[in-house]
Amino acid sequence: MSDTAPVHVMANFTVHDAAKYRLYEKGFFPILKRHGGTFITLDDNSETFEGSAPPEGRVVLFKFPSAEAATAWYNDPDYQTLSEHRRAGTELNFLTMLHPLPAR
Repeated sequence: MSDTAPVHVMANFTVHDAAKYRLYEKGFFPILKRHGGTFITLDDNSETFEGSAPPEGRVVLFKFPSAEAATAWYNDPDYQTLSEHRRAGTELNFLTMLHPLPAR
């Protein structure tokens, strides 16, 4: 697997303090873009076709040009400071980096 292959990041969380979460949302996109990230979608009512449904809440999907860029975004001190608003306003179920399948 190439270190320069694009990766996706998926988050699932429940918002319990909308005001705190809005503070997070306001600062999220500039930091995401700083690391080459692209917002793909969010869904507050995802539908599961088979298997166990993920925990209820918002599902967010975004993309980075590489795992290195995604890791740099997550470890960015500005993001970590901003994420305190997310931590205060939501219950996070998961924040996961999805690696591409290896070439066959």
